[in-house]
Amino acid sequence: MKNIVYIATSADGFIATKNGSIDWLMQVPNPDNNDYGYADFMESIDALVMGRKTYDKVLSFDCDWPYTKKVFVLSNSLKYVDPVVEKQVEIINGSLNDILKRLNDNGYKNLYIDGGKTIQNFLKENLVDEMIITTIPVTLNEGIPLFKNNDHMSKFKLDSSVTYKNGMIKNHYKKDFLSQVYS
Repeated sequence: MKNIVYIATSADGFIATKNGSIDWLMQVPNPDNNDYGYADFMESIDALVMGRKTYDKVLSFDCDWPYTKKVFVLSNSLKYVDPVVEKQVEIINGSLNDILKRLNDNGYKNLYIDGGKTIQNFLKENLVDEMIITTIPVTLNEGIPLFKNNDHMSKFKLDSSVTYKNGMIKNHYKKDFLSQVYS
């Protein structure tokens, strides 16, 4: 079972502008039409767990629902999902540990964790096993940060790093299990 974060940030650590826009992600040239490993990553996961704001943002895109895997939306207030995605999306709530147990018991072992607050909550509960963070060579100066201060330190080790021609850098971190055992 793995909980994996896969996300892009600006060079100064933001995942969206102050008003929640991610348009800046599309400003980096991609002459080779590279997906930067996204398709392979999506093949490796069983389902997505995302927050309500991320779900709403994806629904607002001017395209079809982009996910072929089951999506679980964390929400205590959302009662229904959009009818267009009702076969692919399910609302789930409760403690993160209880949610993970239910998902794992139902065969969802490798989970893609998405959305700023959701990622922060998974990190706070020490529930992130891997992080794949692509840094975009843009500074936003303010916005929604990937990481916020919390009282929990997570230790990861760099597993791999790829630098692309357009200046993007993808770093793959894995939880440093040995340092947690001996700390």
